[in-house]
Amino acid sequence: MIRRFTLGSPICTDAVVLEVPSEGIEGFPFSHRIGNGEFVFSFDMEKDEIVYGLGEAIRGINKRGWLYRSYCSDDPIHTESKHALYAAHNFLMHGKTGIFIDFPAEIRWDIGYSHANETVVTICGTDFDIYVITQDTPLAIVKEFRSLIGQSYVPPFWAFGFQQSRWSYHNAEAVQNVIRSYDEANIPLDCVYLDIDYMERYKNFTVDREAFPDFEGLVQEAKANNIHLIPIIDAGVRKEEGYSVYEEGRDRGYFCKLEDGSDFEGGVWPGIVGFPDFLRPEVRAWFGEKYRFLTDMGIDGFWNDMNEPAIFYSKKGLANALTEAQELQGVDLDLGKFFHLKDVFMGLANNPADYASMYHEIDGKKVNHQRVHNLYGASMTRAAGEFFEKEFGKRKILMFSRSSMIGAHRIGGIWFGDNHSWWAHILQCLKMLPSANMCGFLYCGADLGGFSGDSTPDLVLRFLALGVFTPLMRNHSALGTRDQECYRFDNTDDFRDVILVRYRLLPYLYSLFVRASEENDLLFRPLSFDYPDDPIARECETQLMLGDACMIAPVYEQNANGRTVYLPEDMTFVKLSGERVVKESLSKGLHYVEVALNEVPLFVKKGKSIPLCKPAMRTALLDLEAVEYLEG
Repeated sequence: MIRRFTLGSPICTDAVVLEVPSEGIEGFPFSHRIGNGEFVFSFDMEKDEIVYGLGEAIRGINKRGWLYRSYCSDDPIHTESKHALYAAHNFLMHGKTGIFIDFPAEIRWDIGYSHANETVVTICGTDFDIYVITQDTPLAIVKEFRSLIGQSYVPPFWAFGFQQSRWSYHNAEAVQNVIRSYDEANIPLDCVYLDIDYMERYKNFTVDREAFPDFEGLVQEAKANNIHLIPIIDAGVRKEEGYSVYEEGRDRGYFCKLEDGSDFEGGVWPGIVGFPDFLRPEVRAWFGEKYRFLTDMGIDGFWNDMNEPAIFYSKKGLANALTEAQELQGVDLDLGKFFHLKDVFMGLANNPADYASMYHEIDGKKVNHQRVHNLYGASMTRAAGEFFEKEFGKRKILMFSRSSMIGAHRIGGIWFGDNHSWWAHILQCLKMLPSANMCGFLYCGADLGGFSGDSTPDLVLRFLALGVFTPLMRNHSALGTRDQECYRFDNTDDFRDVILVRYRLLPYLYSLFVRASEENDLLFRPLSFDYPDDPIARECETQLMLGDACMIAPVYEQNANGRTVYLPEDMTFVKLSGERVVKESLSKGLHYVEVALNEVPLFVKKGKSIPLCKPAMRTALLDLEAVEYLEG
């Protein structure tokens, strides 16, 4: 059952696709109060009750014991101390109750942090819808919620192939070298990514013709080899006379404004930019049409970035910081003065005062950005998605985004942002997967091997072994870090063995994905969903159920030859490596299993079977009819 409770006049987010009559707020079933422009409600939790949800968020699958913040944030340091990442996924469930808050501004979640058995939710506004869902099991709650918000995006089949990215492949020769090197190493590959350096001075919908003199030819050459090139698009549009995208946006009044009606101007990669007001339908239609510049060249996949929106500085903020620095020239900087100056400059990026100075237009009315902050990135994705569906139909274009809000799951996928080459981030990715699925984001994954910092071959291999199962399987790393393409390391056969497993499993994984979208189901489930009365399974957060047939349990510690795994029932332990399959029957309980660096562990339920096809160098070359079955 779904009930809807409304306070004030909510801003339409289009997150919900079902019509649910509103009951006002009078019958809201939780203790609540209104004051200081906020709505606060709370509920008690049983001592051992698990709290699920919040999608892309730090810490565990069970969200108890921490403070979370729904506020899309450009923060590349994903440590346990953080409260917000790039997404705002306002769905939570405990016991037999699910709660979805349809509200595009900040929400704070105190889930047993201040008081161990109490959750306190603070909505930073008084105009919203809250949907309360009651069902008997967590999975039933998820399915009911997903029916409320609509079916998840399904990308093209080739988007499930292995993908290689880096900030940055600076020219055509670098891109060709990546493709050639993977082919020479006999490692499958379907996509190569183009980060910001493919553009002319980081301007959206341009190509640097010195670095990529025949971009169209490069795209077609790659496609002839069944490789898809995936360029990045950022939210900000460079302020530059003669740059048609900027001039059109300025002349039509399409950029976010200051209170006085002038354009808000902030600094990002290209320098000063205007931020399109994606909340306006006409601006979405205009910006979406701009993708044609690249689709006309044969591009059929994109990743949207910097759309929280990320702001390195505002013109006003930078001017104030420079003034303070000049005033302190020649001054003996003591502890207070030095750290104040440091904080002034460190505080330039993504400053709340800058966000609060931005305005949107909604239904002809001026609306402060802080009231709709979490909707910005999702609306950018919507701009692209609406154009793609109109021009190409469904399942033709790959689209995923860094910033997101529930509702955008119908248009594109997400990646989990700028993680690190840390062993802990293998588990962080694992724990985000079911939570993201609960919120409708099925096409998702992390930067395999880690984005920031220097990776090691064993970390990349263990990360890849998890990535074999994530819909987005992309190796991505940052400027200035160690090269981590699979062919860069010794023993490239190990990398080939792991990635070949992905291609053998592709028909099965894709069918699971499509079914999960059509049936509002999960790809990844916590063990507690399937084994609620098993105390060990309830607390297990290093293993996941994948579909109805199997369980995954990656190795996530350095120098480990294997790991301890808990089997909630008798299963067949399978080690997949290249085209090799090693099976062992194991009984319910704890087992230490050895897993070599070139092996992918999988646990198959008794009586279940999984189809395996013969691997190929591209998804387009797979023989999807010739399959053998892996029996549990």
